[in-house]
Amino acid sequence: MKLELNAHSKYLDAPRIRQFSSLINKMDNVINLTIGQPDFEMPQIVKKAYQDAISNNLTTYSHNKGLVETRHAVAQFLKSRYHANFDAESIIITNGASEALDTSLRCILNPGDEVLLPGPVYAGYLPLIQALGGKPVIIDTRETQFKLTPELLQSHITHKTKVVLLNYPSNPTGTTLSFEEVQALVDCLKTYPVFVISDEIYAENTLNGTHTSFAQFEVLHDQLLLINGLSKSHSATGLRIGFLAGPQYLIDKLTFMHAYNCICANVPAQVATIAALTEGVEAPKAMNDIYIERRNYLVDALTEMGFELESIPQGAFYIFPKITRFTENDLDFCVDVLEKAGVAIVPGSAFTDCGKGYIRISYAYHIDALKEGMDRLKTYLKTHYPEV
Repeated sequence: MKLELNAHSKYLDAPRIRQFSSLINKMDNVINLTIGQPDFEMPQIVKKAYQDAISNNLTTYSHNKGLVETRHAVAQFLKSRYHANFDAESIIITNGASEALDTSLRCILNPGDEVLLPGPVYAGYLPLIQALGGKPVIIDTRETQFKLTPELLQSHITHKTKVVLLNYPSNPTGTTLSFEEVQALVDCLKTYPVFVISDEIYAENTLNGTHTSFAQFEVLHDQLLLINGLSKSHSATGLRIGFLAGPQYLIDKLTFMHAYNCICANVPAQVATIAALTEGVEAPKAMNDIYIERRNYLVDALTEMGFELESIPQGAFYIFPKITRFTENDLDFCVDVLEKAGVAIVPGSAFTDCGKGYIRISYAYHIDALKEGMDRLKTYLKTHYPEV
């Protein structure tokens, strides 16, 4: 006997990226360039803090918002790094950035509320919104080099808009925004009664220039929720540590949702977070230097093969080339490359229809894997698209 689930559960399915991972697991000798997981070791100082916390029996519950020492460390980090002013009471330590987003949307969305997202967009956002009864509204940014502009934003906001969900630096495009571009969006957003959720999990992986946080603009303070964490910056995806910061009137209510979901975040990981944001705060720099080398290699290799790059990624660790010179069907292209060349890449359509005709390549992989992957891809193109 099968019992019926919530009607919105129909939106919960394996993301296209994970579907490709499943295919890879059934094949031998595949160069996997699909997953956005840093290939570096977590910094030793963070490891030691985690181990010491367990040895010292710091394995009981913390305050629902998290250890006050951890929240102070996060507040100081956000202030010194991004000029964002939050105190410890305005921060929740969450089980990864994903739980921070889930907690936020659960408290905000009513059925039928619209959430605006610049597309192409991270595939994991849409099912979560839909499972809560919300309606994702994709803003096509292909004509503006994958950047949301005030004009695009104004043309999509309606009386049903409840949330504008931003992600810069961006997954999948690697695009980020300048100070002036963020300022222009802030000037627009402040005039509308909407929540702004800024997922800045890749902020520390800004490769050129300095990341500008939406949280540094005080005029947005009462409507902004900021999401960040350790997963990408400190190669700590398995620690599941995220930060959720916002005005206290929102954070106090979101704390209850977070508490009923999981009580609190992993406490030894919270202790390790203090080390990451104090003694290990510069750890991302060494990673970013290597990411820049990998990105530059891919830019040259892909351009030489005939792929079109509409923008050079300035953050995160993804590149998003256009493939329409070869074919319009990005899904079939990726399947064929996987089966015939043994290279796993993600079809752009996994990131909404705005990604059709593109592919995403992750360079969170060793340069040797990237070179082997590009050599195989080059051979594949010569064989199957000799006229291009």
